[in-house]
Order: sequence, then C-alpha cells, then structure tokens
Amino acid sequence: MARREGGTRRVPVRLPEEAPASQWLRSIRFSGFTITALGLIVLFVVVLAPSLKVLFEQRQQISALQQQVTDAKDAVGELKDERARWDDPTYVEAQARERLNYVFPGDHSYVVLDDGSTALGQSGQQVSGTIQPTEVDWLTSMLASVYTAGLTDAPANELVAPVIGSGG
Repeated sequence: MARREGGTRRVPVRLPEEAPASQWLRSIRFSGFTITALGLIVLFVVVLAPSLKVLFEQRQQISALQQQVTDAKDAVGELKDERARWDDPTYVEAQARERLNYVFPGDHSYVVLDDGSTALGQSGQQVSGTIQPTEVDWLTSMLASVYTAGLTDAPANELVAPVIGSGG
C-alpha cells in the first residue's frame, strides 16, 4: 500500500440508518409517463371540481323546487276539496248557522251565555262575575299617551306610560 503524502488518512464514515418511510420515499423513481399521468389527474381535478360543485348545487335546487311543486299541488288539492264542499248547499247552510248564527224563519235560536264552566284569568284565579270600577281615568290616560307620543323627541324604546292619579 502506498502512503499518501501529507499524512492524512481516510476513515470510513457510517451514515445513520434511515427510517423505513424515508427508504420507501427514496426508492420511488419518477418517469416521464408518471409525471404526465399525475399532471393529467391534477388538471382533471382542477377543471372538473367547479363543474361538479355546480352540478351538486343544481341537483339540490331541483330537489327543493320539486318539493315546492309537490307542496303547491297538495295545497291546490285541498283548495279544490274546500271549493267542492262550498258547492254543497248543506255545507253552506251549516256554515251559515255556525259562523253567522243564521236561522230559518220559524226556527228558534238559543245563545248560551253561561254554560256553568268557570273562567280563569291570566293569573290562574277565577274571573269575577261582578263589574269593578277602574282606578285610572281611561280618557285622561289615553290623551296623555297621545300627547306624549306626538310631542316627544325620545326614541320609542325610552317612552314610559304616564302615571295618572286615580279617577272615577
């Protein structure tokens, strides 16, 4: 063996072992066909993605419009049924009796004012059958409200109802 001049010696260096994933990645070799195929796939996705999005949106609009048409047809069917009922004289007579309290000449109509049930107010207590006088003069209160609303510059959410003394 020949010695090198300058006294330098070569020492072999061992590289650290690579992970299996990096070995796999380094083993991939790209050919011109592979690059062309990948480019066509990317181009295909870029070109067709907006068209597919529009297609899906149009399909959703079509299904929504078909549902509206179905609902409208159902409503038309119900209206036709109701119109057919109004063509029946017996139905018209029943509606006139029920809604308008109409009766034929010679018939007697009775209106029940107190059917024996007890009415409950908003607080859940029984409603009184007697008339009670109010503690506020409604005419003065109404006029004060009209004047306040008409002559103020305050916004509507800041207005407060005026307090009027008790009247008879």
